[in-house]
Amino acid sequence: MIKINKLEIENVKRVKAVKIEPTANGLTIVGGKNNQGKTSVLDAIAWGLGGNKYRPSQAQRDGSVIPPHLQIVMSNGLIIERKGKNSELKVIDPNGEKAGQQLLNSFVEELAIDLPKFMNSTNKEKADILLQIIGVGDQLQEYTRQEQEVYNSRRAIGQIADQKQKFANEQLYYPDAPKEPISASELINQQQAILARNGENQRKRQRLTQYQSEYARQGQEVERLTKLLEEAKAAYEQTGRDLEIAQKDTLDLLDESTEALEANIQKIDEINRKVRANLDKDKAETDANEYRIQYDSLTAKLDKIREEKSNLLNSANLPLEGLSVEDGELIYNGQKWDNMSGADQLRVSTAIVRKLKPECGFILLDKLEQMDIETLQEFGKWLEQEGLQAIATRVSTGEECSIIIEDGYVAGQELVQAPVQEQVPQEPETKPWKAGEF
Repeated sequence: MIKINKLEIENVKRVKAVKIEPTANGLTIVGGKNNQGKTSVLDAIAWGLGGNKYRPSQAQRDGSVIPPHLQIVMSNGLIIERKGKNSELKVIDPNGEKAGQQLLNSFVEELAIDLPKFMNSTNKEKADILLQIIGVGDQLQEYTRQEQEVYNSRRAIGQIADQKQKFANEQLYYPDAPKEPISASELINQQQAILARNGENQRKRQRLTQYQSEYARQGQEVERLTKLLEEAKAAYEQTGRDLEIAQKDTLDLLDESTEALEANIQKIDEINRKVRANLDKDKAETDANEYRIQYDSLTAKLDKIREEKSNLLNSANLPLEGLSVEDGELIYNGQKWDNMSGADQLRVSTAIVRKLKPECGFILLDKLEQMDIETLQEFGKWLEQEGLQAIATRVSTGEECSIIIEDGYVAGQELVQAPVQEQVPQEPETKPWKAGEF
């Protein structure tokens, strides 16, 4: 990784003359009170390495007749210099060959010199940057689309199932009602059939009466007509046999009642209403069960998609342990961005920026006064473990600061200016911060 070995800054914004040799691994803190030139140091580095798009709107120090001058020596031997009236860029490689901004862009990560651009981006933009650098952005986006699609389908199915079940629960049920609606014409046909059978029975009864009458008359004829006895006797015997048959035919006859049918015909509308209510309830319950089955199937599909998403992220080469993406947002140790501590936000940002361009081994941080000493130590140790270099500013004059800026100079190194022309101060000594010093 390429880092900053040394930098010299003169007449840039509030800086008069500053020389810094930042610690290679860990945190170098530029401290001081407000409006003394701390942020100007970071702005000068960004301008020197990032190009003219980072040039301050008023680069030359107010009141100075000498144009800005800055020189940065990198760990790969490159010397970056801006000086002269137009502050033109000059890049010299270890072999003495000249180069330009294109060479710097090959190893300087833009977010490393403009970390607020990342930290102030939306949660989705942060997550997208992470997903792209670990190479799973497109695949995870497809999983997310499938997850949302299945979730929406399952939600709609669940709502329909609930509506069907609610409708079924609200319906009255009549256990005594038939399963199918009753047809009035069918009942009338049944009634007519019974009446026809009853009419046949009546005709049989009439025949019985006729035979009885005939039998009596013929008996009288037998007594009266002795001459025709044999003939009458034969006829009598035959009639007796016919009578016996007729009597047997009528023994098991039972007239059917039409009262139930007549009542059903009169109540057919009420019965059919109950039948339809029962059918509606049965159908609603059947529909509800079918939709529940679909809901359970979609739930299983949704769980599978979520599992594949989780496996995709777990197998990805993430830049920081505990870092992940859930629902399109960065998650670190179970916390979303707005719930992370300031130190965790810096740790996450630094890890992601390093992953964007691994050869860029440094990062610029402004306004670290939000961190207490313990948090600073923790962050500094993490930087050392990761082999990263951070140059930061802090409104403080405490021992945690590597150098203190006062009125554009490193404290204790300010020189008296010449009366006619502003002089460039000699290179001041620096005090690199080391882990455990505060």
